[in-house]
Amino acid sequence: MLILAFRRFLSMALIMVIVSFTLFAIFESDKLAVAGKVLGPYSSTEQRELWLENNGYNEPFLERYVTWVGNALTGDFGYSIQYKSPVSDVLWPRLGNTAILAGLYMAFMIPLSLTLGVIAGMKEGSLQDRVVSVGSVLTTSVPEFASAPFFSAIFVFWLGWLPGTSAMTSGFSWAEIFLPVFVLVVYGFGYTARMTRASMAEVMTSHYIRTAVLKGIPYRRVIMKHALRNALIAPFTVIILQLNWLLSGVIVVEVFFAYKGFGKLLLDAALFGDIYVIEACTLVAVFVAVFSQFISDIGYTLLNPRIRFT
Repeated sequence: MLILAFRRFLSMALIMVIVSFTLFAIFESDKLAVAGKVLGPYSSTEQRELWLENNGYNEPFLERYVTWVGNALTGDFGYSIQYKSPVSDVLWPRLGNTAILAGLYMAFMIPLSLTLGVIAGMKEGSLQDRVVSVGSVLTTSVPEFASAPFFSAIFVFWLGWLPGTSAMTSGFSWAEIFLPVFVLVVYGFGYTARMTRASMAEVMTSHYIRTAVLKGIPYRRVIMKHALRNALIAPFTVIILQLNWLLSGVIVVEVFFAYKGFGKLLLDAALFGDIYVIEACTLVAVFVAVFSQFISDIGYTLLNPRIRFT
């Protein structure tokens, strides 16, 4: 297990190096363009060259890259052009807001999808299986940019139960965060439920399950002790890999509900051309992606000892 973890850690580090070097080459190779972004379009060439000299941009490319990586590892991502403050002062609060949104999503989605998936897979072809399968397909086929206005029309404009935005200007509010979480759960639970259902249905046709039933073991004990663990191996991987989607894939929800999260920060930086914020957000997103894959591989091996990664 330690060897596997070490190999996966080296792979993660290599991916981060490749991505960071590519990112730095894309955004920082044209030094005058960087100076133009920082100083503005009306700055003169002399002003840009002076700024480049004062900020170390006249050093060799590889030396600048090593310095940039060292600063990033200490949390120094530069100075935001748009917010006129250090990038870290903007990035970490926004990342925390998205973490709250993701945590609530996981807290509701995981029990719901696993429960419905197991219930559907226990009796393949039954009424409960068909209801869960059809419902999962319907919710998954409706993206967030369609479901968000639909549920807002119901809960905000028609019933008047909830506010239309989730800006959280007065602190955390359950009423404001309900709709973003609800939209994400409705869209995200279907895929995990279908994966759980397919895995559970496959396990229920296994020989050891049939043997346990023929031996007279209570059906509930067969499900809980023999079938459930093996059926949850595949959904575990799907759930862990959703962390990457939650980090940058919730842009639609955050923008629609004016929620100040990581996805909205990345979108605003891209539209404004705030290169230092874009670089920081990209590094964080890639790190979460490779780290979630790392956790998925280790967890998959622990749940299924027959699997070995090389």
